[in-house]
Amino acid sequence: MTISPIHAAPRTEARTTYVILAAISLCHLTNDLMQSVLAAIYPLLKTEFSLDFWHIGLLTLVFQVTASLLQPLVGMATDRHPFPWALPIGMGVTMVGLLLLSVAPSYALLIGGAGLIGIGSSIFHPEASRVARAASGGRFGLAQSAFQVGGNFGTAIGPLLAALIIVPLGRGSVGIFAALALVGMAILIGVSRWHARERKAAARRPAPEGHGLPRRRVQLAIVVLLALLFSKQVYMASMISYYTFFLIERFGLTPAGAQKMLFLFLVAVAFGTVIGGPVGDRIGRRSVIWVSILGVLPLTLLLPYASLFWTGVLSVLIGVVLASALPAIIVFAQELVPGRIGTVAGLFFGAAFGVAGIAAAALGLLADSVGISLVFQVCAVLPALGLLAAFLPRRGMV
Repeated sequence: MTISPIHAAPRTEARTTYVILAAISLCHLTNDLMQSVLAAIYPLLKTEFSLDFWHIGLLTLVFQVTASLLQPLVGMATDRHPFPWALPIGMGVTMVGLLLLSVAPSYALLIGGAGLIGIGSSIFHPEASRVARAASGGRFGLAQSAFQVGGNFGTAIGPLLAALIIVPLGRGSVGIFAALALVGMAILIGVSRWHARERKAAARRPAPEGHGLPRRRVQLAIVVLLALLFSKQVYMASMISYYTFFLIERFGLTPAGAQKMLFLFLVAVAFGTVIGGPVGDRIGRRSVIWVSILGVLPLTLLLPYASLFWTGVLSVLIGVVLASALPAIIVFAQELVPGRIGTVAGLFFGAAFGVAGIAAAALGLLADSVGISLVFQVCAVLPALGLLAAFLPRRGMV
């Protein structure tokens, strides 16, 4: 009997297929860019349709529910019945949703457009994560980082492009973004063909060794990983949604100055995502999770009391360190449940979507009640949940 680290990659004859990783990352950028357009056009929709804030909230809820709750179901279905062509279909559904948003004459159809964008995302993410793992050549963390960083950049540049294109040209220009989906679909057709061939080749390779952990141990580890994801996503929601308001209130920054600080944080998040996976491949994903979640605690505790300069420095460090956790968490979970790549990806990406949406709304209510500064003081303790990483398995008996 031998003892193998649970984070060790199985022996494989496959090589890392960088062109596929680049393609899937680019399409993830396109997908998440199109998603971010929905929130970016809220001011236009509010004015044109005379919407109240609860109407805006309902649009967000419909998108978040379809984008989060359906992902595990899609992943489960494609685990049981592989369907490589899900990728271009998902991108196509998102395109239809954007086109509907660009021409919808009524609020009900706006709801339909938001729902279609969420459904397209639910189809795309689990299968795209599966493709990234298939193209990894055993470097699973690297592949997951490459896939996720595309989404980070798409989310970051989407509002910027919306400000440059949709604000001056009007709601009809949303269709320009839908044209990006056609490019994405063309790329994904090629990716799907590669994936279909890769599935056949993978079936001829020796099956990887299992981790040997008992079922209850695996279930506990999955719960712990979801709790760690919760702590990360809630803190991220506080930064993405309310960091600019915190800076304006505490330091008197202009909205433009606060947005520049937020942009630096988002760039740091993208960088952290890039390094998290490869570092996990090298030193082990459990170690990365420890450092990323619990290790960021001193920084988050200091941030609400720091000067403007050190607030900027701390926010960049927090972005880099905390973002490195997500690739490690997802790959760790996929290794705990081999053969359920789509289900695990759907569960964790869906949870990330759902937690972020709910947290943004809840933190907004808290800010209205106690003030934005206290919100950041409360969220600062969330990384303490990183102590739960002690319950993650170090190794399996095989």
